[in-house]
Amino acid sequence: MRPSAEIQALTNSFLLIYAGLFPIINPVGNAPIFLELTQFCTREQRNDQSRRVAVNSFLLLLGSLFIGSHVLGVFGISLPVVRIGGGVVVTALGWRLLNSEPSPDRDEAAKGPGATIPDAFYPLTMPLTVGPGSMSVAITLGVQRPRVAGLEALPVLGGAIAGLLALAATIYLAYRFAQNLTSVLGRTGANVLLRLSAFILLCIGIQVIWDGWRQLTALGR
Repeated sequence: MRPSAEIQALTNSFLLIYAGLFPIINPVGNAPIFLELTQFCTREQRNDQSRRVAVNSFLLLLGSLFIGSHVLGVFGISLPVVRIGGGVVVTALGWRLLNSEPSPDRDEAAKGPGATIPDAFYPLTMPLTVGPGSMSVAITLGVQRPRVAGLEALPVLGGAIAGLLALAATIYLAYRFAQNLTSVLGRTGANVLLRLSAFILLCIGIQVIWDGWRQLTALGR
């Protein structure tokens, strides 16, 4: 493979992964929800959670991209079933956040004896950040990757991994500075953005369920 062809393969693979997954993961839109779920954390704890979520998201997407289709095949699970099951989880999370009561002052709550730190994997990584939609898309992109062998595969693999690393960095930055965003909006604006994001998350969950159901009915014909 010529150097120009290698660069083109790396660039195409990078753009395929990043552009294909970024709109579904939507870290900027999820930032207010992340801030709401970590309302009892101190700034240092929230920063640490941002880093953990970014790392967990990278590993989940990496596994989905390269071995996801093989794992589903071993257990006999189809992508439509993954969409429906995961969509139910996402819908439940969106509904809970949409109907949650306004939170107390975060700075004071973080000092209280009842302050709790949410687990970095559930629900912060999955299903909030990397949900069934992004995982199924990652699996699909993995199946659609160009099948090349030997040294010719290195640019494709390198571009895919670089795309996932860029996504993880975007997630970290969006969550790391989520409080700065809400500070600019103010308490009322942050609450409006949270409710809007929760409603969008609810709609995404229902859409994922509907897409999975349509795929199942299409397979049953």
